[in-house]
Amino acid sequence: MGFIWTIIIGFVAGVIAKFVTPGDNEPSGFILTTILGIIGAFVATWIGQAVGWYSAGDGAGFVGAIVGAVIVLLIWGAVVGRRNS
Repeated sequence: MGFIWTIIIGFVAGVIAKFVTPGDNEPSGFILTTILGIIGAFVATWIGQAVGWYSAGDGAGFVGAIVGAVIVLLIWGAVVGRRNS
């Protein structure tokens, strides 16, 4: 159930992160934004478990997932920005 919960939280976090993240290089498209949000939730879970904030079975919370999604969206913007330049 933790895996499915991380996907749901990542979906919502991706949508919120798109509104929070500044810049023109953000992904255009609902599907891509939510996929990056889900990836961000998994990144936040992985980092939280590596640092010791979460135990092995715990996932990132809602705020952690948003922070992870913002980080992934900023990296996406940097990579796509370089490619388009």
